[in-house]
Amino acid sequence: MPESVDATPRPLLTEADKSESVRTQMAAFHTGIVTEICAAVEKDPVVIVGMGQNPFVKKARRALTDAGTPFTYLEYGNYFNTWRPRLAIKMWSGWPTFPQVFVKGSLIGGYEELQAMINDGSLERELG
Repeated sequence: MPESVDATPRPLLTEADKSESVRTQMAAFHTGIVTEICAAVEKDPVVIVGMGQNPFVKKARRALTDAGTPFTYLEYGNYFNTWRPRLAIKMWSGWPTFPQVFVKGSLIGGYEELQAMINDGSLERELG
């Protein structure tokens, strides 16, 4: 029998729980990359944010290619470099892993969530 999942969300710090200095540093942390992603997500129907050498990023790109769904791919380094800019992406989105897949402006998750949407036809319906 599968283990029960606790539906209680994990606690997050509110803005009031962060000092002004921390809020300022967080707001300035690799803003160029976050701005670039925001622009792509606003403009393009499907966006994958990933990193080189990650097998799940490769699977997500292959799944969309096989489904005939056009997408924009933004790559930020690999396992050996560029970890700070990728951290800024995770801080911005709240999603802890790559790929990060956006459909019509919304973060849908990663490869597994994308594959589920392809399999059940909801991606095609969402894109119209």
